[in-house]
Amino acid sequence: MNNILIEKNEKSVTIAVIENGELAEIYNENNEEKRLEGNIYLGKVKNIVLGMESAFVDIGENKNALIHIKDILPKASNITGNLYEDTSKIKINKIIKPGEEIVVQVKKDCENQKGARVTKDIKLNGKLVIFMPYSKFITISQKIEKEEEKERLKKIVKEILPSEYGIIIRTAAENKNKEEIEKEIKKLISLWNDIQGKIEKIKNKGNSPAKLYDSSGIIGKIIVDLAENNLEKIYTNNKEISKEYPELKEKIEIIEKPLTKFEALNKIKFNRKIWLKCGGFITIDETEALTAIDVNSAKFTGKSDVEKTVLKVNMEASKEIAKQVRLRDIGGIIIVDFIDMLEETDRNKIRDYIIECFKNDRSKVQVLEFTKLGLLEITRKHIFGR
Repeated sequence: MNNILIEKNEKSVTIAVIENGELAEIYNENNEEKRLEGNIYLGKVKNIVLGMESAFVDIGENKNALIHIKDILPKASNITGNLYEDTSKIKINKIIKPGEEIVVQVKKDCENQKGARVTKDIKLNGKLVIFMPYSKFITISQKIEKEEEKERLKKIVKEILPSEYGIIIRTAAENKNKEEIEKEIKKLISLWNDIQGKIEKIKNKGNSPAKLYDSSGIIGKIIVDLAENNLEKIYTNNKEISKEYPELKEKIEIIEKPLTKFEALNKIKFNRKIWLKCGGFITIDETEALTAIDVNSAKFTGKSDVEKTVLKVNMEASKEIAKQVRLRDIGGIIIVDFIDMLEETDRNKIRDYIIECFKNDRSKVQVLEFTKLGLLEITRKHIFGR
């Protein structure tokens, strides 16, 4: 069962996700630093940067946002989007012009001196599905494994969804009936129709740039994502949440200091070195380009042969790595340097086990193969863009 703790004060809000009695995720949002990810705007193109295949868009916030040509073109694939598309022969100034009004969504928040990254690939998140008004793909969460269930869900969506729209079927839709899915899809289509109505009014009055939709930041995303995922209780001192999510009223409990419901929160420290129960440890070093994780046997020497000792440390490290990556919301490229394993069967065991350990991660995680240097490559998408 999952519990969400939300504590708000004058300066910030802290959200913690407790999964089966253990801290699984924790986020802190400064009230002075507005989180824009997920917000939708009617923006105005300011200038084109041909050398970057990009443009700057005024969205009405403090800094202009950046949009790349791959975030303007319609998606070529429901799996990879435009990631592998060759856009070298397409000129961005032939697609959009300075002064043009475009509907964009923030995909990555402002960072340091950089403005937000935006896309024309609009997505509206529901508990069971993600609605995509500018796509025609119907795709399904990879975490739904049964082929019969995949086909059932796709059939339901095709019967409900108008052909001009696209949908991502979320893991939470598994085993849900047609009525529940239909209700949410219709709700999201209605929301999109409301947004379109705002677009026309803003254009007619010449009031762009303007915000069309507010994603409710960290709190909204966490609640929407977990509302259908064995959610037991939401403990919070923020009374507004009951008004914003009346359908969850029975699960919301207002208390003065919700973070005290989980004592381990007071002890949490994101140290570089994390000790394992067996006596080994891992180190985590985040850089601009990637995150490097090193596994060390340290005090653990084992009671039998070396290979069994190495495998035991690497297995325990795999579980801790999956836990720490989720807890710290580490994204991008992750390189893990396990203790060297001579047998390919042992490397396969570790790869399979770390995939299993990442199964509870709500974000998209890909575990690739071991490189020739014995490094394991992993990619993960941030829950919240950085």
